[in-house]
Amino acid sequence: MTTPRDLLIVTLDVAPIRPLERGDLSLALAGAELIDLLGIEALTIEEERIVPGLCPPTGDRLLDEAAASLVGQSPHEPVGEWLWRRGRGLSSAYLDALEEAGQLTRRRHGWLPLRAGQAVPVDSPARRHAMDRWASDEPVLATLAAAIGIREEPAEDAAGPVGDAAVTVLAAVNDAVMELEAERQRRAIEEAAYDNIWRGE
Repeated sequence: MTTPRDLLIVTLDVAPIRPLERGDLSLALAGAELIDLLGIEALTIEEERIVPGLCPPTGDRLLDEAAASLVGQSPHEPVGEWLWRRGRGLSSAYLDALEEAGQLTRRRHGWLPLRAGQAVPVDSPARRHAMDRWASDEPVLATLAAAIGIREEPAEDAAGPVGDAAVTVLAAVNDAVMELEAERQRRAIEEAAYDNIWRGE
């Protein structure tokens, strides 16, 4: 299993501390892909830019797609820009991949779904691996989960050490999620102001 798949299973299995936004999850999944590619030395981070290396097939289709999407020419792409580009629609792609692999099911009540799109992890080695990683407060998974509101921010000593490159990626994920939230708030304010104009307030 990969970090993105583990993260998605956790988000489906653990009650969030705030409503989970699909856009936030997509950004975090893209960051998780970079973390895994760092781990196999398929890339390095130099001055907050992604420098691809050699990447043999990983055995995971989506992770291979992520590696193939890296910009090989200089100047290389900043981490934050890559997260936005790669993250577009990524949560849906991972949901589909897990469902195709038989690791998710759609919860039903009688003949009807409880609500559209409600996915539940099945009891499987993949789910147990993800939840074991979650229970151990593994630093990368814990930090990504905190960024999207699945848990409180882990204490530095509890999260444990991660490499400088991973820290750069995790910080970029957090910044992107905060930027997306600010954009949602801005749009909500504009829509409320527009509604007030029509109501004559």
